[in-house]
This record gives sequence, structure tokens and C-alpha cells, in this order.
Amino acid sequence: MNLNLTAATRIGLNVLALLGATLALYLGHSIFIPLVIAALLAVILWPAASWLHHRFKLPWAASCITVISLLVVANLGIFSGFALALPQTLEELPNPRNPEQLERMYTKSRESFGTMFPTAVDRVLPKEPADSTAYAYVTKFLEGGYVTDTLLNLSKIAANWLFQSIVILFILLFMLMEGEFLAERIKGIFGPTRVEQTQATKILTDMGSAVRSYLIWRTVVNIGLGLFLGVVYTLFDLRQPWTWALFTAILCYVPYIGTLIAGVPPLLDALLHVGPGTALIIMVMYMIVVTVEGYLIVPLVMSRTMDLNATTVMLACLFWDLVWGTPGLFLAMPLMAGIKAVCMHVDGFRPWGELMGTEEGYRESQEEIRLAAIAQQAAANDATQVMEDLRGG
Repeated sequence: MNLNLTAATRIGLNVLALLGATLALYLGHSIFIPLVIAALLAVILWPAASWLHHRFKLPWAASCITVISLLVVANLGIFSGFALALPQTLEELPNPRNPEQLERMYTKSRESFGTMFPTAVDRVLPKEPADSTAYAYVTKFLEGGYVTDTLLNLSKIAANWLFQSIVILFILLFMLMEGEFLAERIKGIFGPTRVEQTQATKILTDMGSAVRSYLIWRTVVNIGLGLFLGVVYTLFDLRQPWTWALFTAILCYVPYIGTLIAGVPPLLDALLHVGPGTALIIMVMYMIVVTVEGYLIVPLVMSRTMDLNATTVMLACLFWDLVWGTPGLFLAMPLMAGIKAVCMHVDGFRPWGELMGTEEGYRESQEEIRLAAIAQQAAANDATQVMEDLRGG
């Protein structure tokens, strides 16, 4: 049946489809989040498992289990780092039953704040602790059940994270074991002809390459950033230098927002335990480091892998945070890398892929289209038209 739909009707149907997909993603988050994480990990680990299988002649099952075991060891290392740092962080908190200790910390905090912002210190932190609203809130926080509730919530999060990790590992194992079979079945969905399946293969290959390249290089950059900041924080005698470094390495998977949040704990650590001068140096150095990382290192090593403009990045973070919460923030960029790769290979969606990219990426895309058109003309033996196009370019 041939339906004559107006442009407004098509737009309305597309909006409804988007809303329906968003609602489905939101309601099915308990299924989709582990599935997406397992798929992303499978994309990363597949080359390593293939290398072990061909290089050392290991059975495919043994290769898959080996790379998953290494992933588990790395995951446990990160968890252990935070678990060991938590008791030490709690020890740094003042004793709520010792008013003198609380007042000393308040006085020191006020002096540090006054050194950095002398005109605002009396308004924000009055001289007498009893007149300070912030002091009252902190005292109430330490005296009440807030710390206990926070620890209980963290325990629940850790238990849920452990359960989700086990589910993800099982899904990951099945995906790796049946990877080739699943890839063939996915290609069959796009159509029965060889042309359609070849196009599907190219889309899946480019999507996997884009996601793998982003995740690997993002991980390498984050590890380097964490090691550098850990050394810097240690040199400046922060109480928890490597905890804040690990915190930064993880949060930098979230663009912009994660980077800003990761800079707060070391600044407070320096302000409360070292001095205002050190805190100012830490703040300036952190800003320089993340600026160099964001505007020089990341574009250099990732090239066009994450050719996304800033507006797309922010909208992606807001959308996936709305749909999946905190996990969505961490998954936003690899998901957008895959979505953009698909859009750039589907004619009807290519304008959307170009809309998500940068100006430089758009120019390169247009040049690729022009060269592809010239190649098609050459294949058709239209030499005159080809020469005119080359002269025009």
C-alpha cells in the first residue's frame, strides 16, 4: 500500500518513534545497560582473544576466558583501590564528639578560604563557628546518621555493582564465544542479497572500529592522566593522592562534567590539609593538564574517531543520563561513536551524522563523497566528465 505522507506527517512519525524508543530504553534499562556494556567490552576484547587464539593456538573458549579473567583482575584492582581508601578517608573526618577538633578544622578552613577570597570570607564563613550555617550543617552531618546512611548506600551500590558485573561477564562470555555466528545472523537481518550483506558488514566493521578505537585510546589517555596527577598530588603531600588520581581516571570517561567533578576532591584535600597556596597551585595545574588533555592529546590520538561537536556531546550526555542515569553518562560517548558510524554509512541518515560532526569532519566527508562520485564516473568510462570534476575540485 502506497501512502502519500506529507513532510509534517513524516516528522511527527519520526518524533513518535524517537519517543517510543526512548521510553523502551528507559523501561528496559535493567536489560539494556548490561547488554550494551557487554557488547562494548566484546568489541574491545575480541582482537585480544583472536590474537591469543592464533598466536598461541589456544582453543577459542580458553582465549575468551583468558581475556575475561584479565578484565576481572583489572576491575578488582579498581574496586580494591577505592575500598582501601574509604577507611582512611573516614579517619580523616573530625570526631563529632570533640567540639574543639571541629572548631579547629573550621578555623583552618576559614583561614584558607580567606587567603583565596579575602573579601567574601566573613560573609561565607563567619568568625564564630556558632554563627556559621555551614558549620551547623557539617556538625549535624557528622553527628547524625548521615555517614552511616551513606556507607549503607555505598554498600548497596557495591552489591548491585557486583551482581551486575557477574551478569555482564556471562553475557560477555556468550558474545565472545558466539561472535562470528551472531555477526552472520545480524548481517542476515539487513537483507538476503550479497550487496545488502556487504553493506551491513562494512557498517558493523566501521562501527566496531570506531567504538574500539575510542575506548582503547580513552583508556590509555585516562591511565596516563591518572598516573601524572597521582605523582603531582603525591609531591604536594595530599592525603589521598592516588585515590583522587584513580577517581579522575574513571570520571574522565564522562566528557566535561566528569572532568569538572574530578577536580574538586584534590582541591578540597589541599585546601583543608596542606594550605591555600598549594590548593591554588593544584587548581591551576589541574586546569592546565585537563586543557592540554582535552584540546591537544585527545584530538591528536583519536583523530576522527570521536569527530563530534561539543553540542552533540553535551546533548548526548543529557539524553543518556535521562534514560539510564549515571551509567548512561559513561556509555554516552561510545554509543554516539557507534551511532555516528552507522549514520555515515546510511544514505538517509548521513546528514544526521554530518550534523553530529565537526566542521573539519564535514569538509572531509564532502571530499570523500566527491571522490566517490568521480570513481563511479571513471568506472562508467566517462573520462570527459571525470577530468572536468577533477579540474573543478
